[in-house]
Amino acid sequence: MPTTEPELLWQPSPERIARAPITRFAEHVGRPGPYDQLWRWSVDDLEGFWAAVWDYFGVDASYDRVLASREMPGARWFTGAELNYAEHLLRGKDDGALAIQHASESRELSAWTWGDLRGEVARIRAGLQARGIGKGDRVAAYLPNIPETIAAFLATASLGALWSSAAPEFGARAVIDSFAQIEPKVLLTVDGYRYGGRDFDRSAQVQQIAQEIGAPVVRLGYLDGSGWEEGFLADGPLAFERVAFDHPLWLLYSSGTTGLPKPIVHGHGGILLEQLKKMHLHLDAQAGDRVFWFTTTGWMMWNFLVGVLHTPASIVLYDGNPAGEVLWDLAADAGITVFGTSAAFIASSMKDGVEPAAGRDLSRLHAVGSTGSPLTPEGFQWVYDQLGADTWLFSTSGGTDVCTAFVGGVPTLPVYRGELQARSLGCDVQAWDEDGNAVVGEVGELVIAQPMPSMPLFFWGDDDGSRLRESYFEMFPGVWRHGDWIEITDRGTAIIYGRSDSTINRGGVRMGTSEIYRAVLSLDEVLDALVVDVEGWMPLFVVLREGAELDDDLTKRIAACIREHCSPRHVPNEVHAIKEVPRTLSGKALEVPVKKILMGQDPTKAASRESLANPQALDVFVDLAAARA
Repeated sequence: MPTTEPELLWQPSPERIARAPITRFAEHVGRPGPYDQLWRWSVDDLEGFWAAVWDYFGVDASYDRVLASREMPGARWFTGAELNYAEHLLRGKDDGALAIQHASESRELSAWTWGDLRGEVARIRAGLQARGIGKGDRVAAYLPNIPETIAAFLATASLGALWSSAAPEFGARAVIDSFAQIEPKVLLTVDGYRYGGRDFDRSAQVQQIAQEIGAPVVRLGYLDGSGWEEGFLADGPLAFERVAFDHPLWLLYSSGTTGLPKPIVHGHGGILLEQLKKMHLHLDAQAGDRVFWFTTTGWMMWNFLVGVLHTPASIVLYDGNPAGEVLWDLAADAGITVFGTSAAFIASSMKDGVEPAAGRDLSRLHAVGSTGSPLTPEGFQWVYDQLGADTWLFSTSGGTDVCTAFVGGVPTLPVYRGELQARSLGCDVQAWDEDGNAVVGEVGELVIAQPMPSMPLFFWGDDDGSRLRESYFEMFPGVWRHGDWIEITDRGTAIIYGRSDSTINRGGVRMGTSEIYRAVLSLDEVLDALVVDVEGWMPLFVVLREGAELDDDLTKRIAACIREHCSPRHVPNEVHAIKEVPRTLSGKALEVPVKKILMGQDPTKAASRESLANPQALDVFVDLAAARA
């Protein structure tokens, strides 16, 4: 799967390069010049780089050593330091300055100032304290993407307690599977939410969750507009419990499509440093920017978006159905400058014929970010066709595991069609062959060869560390293997080819599923697709546009596309039309669980239905497996 000569889509202007925070940082550390030289220094001298990030962004704490142990897992960063994530985020902003804009299907576009945010954090903090919440306790939140949720998280962090959130659309069992593992001391929850024009009461789900995890409930009236329940908010100072650099901040969860989700613990200091680096230097968030990313509280991009508040920029939240043109309306109404979304959303907008700039003033929008899955070259082109040649499009790749993108945007570099701009500073990302040799211009396993501060401290309940080692360090001991196929080009750009555990090997030719999807989705009739290889049998499942029919002609054209653009060996044995591709709540297709179901595994063990956005979409695969048995 070698790269061909790339097509240049965008080049930053000299003015943009000059005003970028990454340019000023490079000058500060005495390394102006090509980005690749700055990146190389950042991984050759980890201690020097992360100490520079600490100093440059004014982390208010002293430390003994930057990196006391480089071992993976188990690296020890900034020993002796005591700090608080929330304290750093909430400092230094004028009370009257804009912090958050927010809208939902049940709320008009509104705004919170920094004074509003600090005041709400202090009141929630006092309310949590009154309920006995303190350092090391767990606070579980069944809350949507609204400002009150951000305030509740910061209040939790200010106490040195651990935050764990799930979106209200998650089913009760999926939430219980996550929260029961961490034994929270309180459950913050809404009464319900509105999605697609319908109200969803969650009272029964909340009752079930609270009963099974054994936590008292504090209710936020979201649907009825009543706010926090009477007696919860209290007067109290905005104070902060300083904790060790590696004190737990929050728990995120693996997708949980099979078995219990793994509770991933990240630390105050590691996340703080990673977000200071990422939001300033890579996201390029500056004064006047209004940064949006469509997400729910059950996806790491919510945590990522909160981190933008470490910069002079403000953020924009949306809770509701993103289908159609509602997010582009929001971009115009809120004056969004950085519009973050998923590759799936861009693909859907392409297929639906959406024209973002038609009838809207998007003149403030200057950057678009994409994540969740590889963005196709056609998706790159669509963004430039629709939003203009001066748009900075940055496709990113990372993961819940490190709560960041380790390959993606650099505001001072060009954008090439279908490629991620570069590896992030401080992230020693490499492509390795099966023997552990780094390769350039070839597809290999994505590894991180040196530690990052935001790597997991541990998995909750994994006392001996065996689950952590098995998840990331089994293939290459002492080196993080992420589970994606990546190619690093000789220009330093990157191409992600999808999950290495779902790659299809036919006759010795390996092919990432993303390449097959790109070929199939080039046909107007096909809206979505899923492909698996089941012990030599390779079925392809397609979602068709309304009115389209999977007849012999379309089947032959699908085969021809794959033969031409992928390889003759990857032409599917069968093509089936389905209503929808099963996906997690964060939008990832369930390739591996579907493969397990078709291989005969018990469907209840292959996938946790309540962790899915559309659990009914699995039924067709269960029926097919039964028919093949």
